[in-house]
Amino acid sequence: MAKIIGIDLGTTNSVVAVMEGGEPKVIANEEGGRTTPSVVAFTKSGERLVGQVAKRQAITNPENTIYSIKRFMGRRFDEVSDEMKMVPYKVVRQGDHVAVLAQGKEYTPPQVSAMILQKLKKAAEDYLGGGVTEAVITVPAYFNDAQRQATKDAGKIAGLDVKRIVNEPTAAALAYGLD
Repeated sequence: MAKIIGIDLGTTNSVVAVMEGGEPKVIANEEGGRTTPSVVAFTKSGERLVGQVAKRQAITNPENTIYSIKRFMGRRFDEVSDEMKMVPYKVVRQGDHVAVLAQGKEYTPPQVSAMILQKLKKAAEDYLGGGVTEAVITVPAYFNDAQRQATKDAGKIAGLDVKRIVNEPTAAALAYGLD
């Protein structure tokens, strides 16, 4: 039976884990880290970077380095004026919704989040030695339905069947209850 992975898709960092022998096991990414920066960058040559490599080049390529995308998930353009002031990349209107502009191309928050999820999915597949198609993803307890749906959409774009969206405090309580 295929394993279901658990993902904490964070604003700053993300983590992927799997249950092994009744215990959650955090899976290291290809750089060997247990956390993956929630950062996506696009280079002048068109290359897409995700995680630590994207974070490392942020200082020299700020307008094409997307971070804190979680703050824009499932939100309308008129709701994010404060968040827009906190990032060096361009946030644009796409209908009533938000998109970010990088190397002249628009990306929705679920598309950017999917790039992070794909990296985590690949780390899990490398660790498990096979394909992964199902996941549980945590979100903040304050996320509304639109934000939760945007997170599910990101999972779908990443090739994951999101079985459940779990509130972060609930995930913590479940983890504590595993003792």
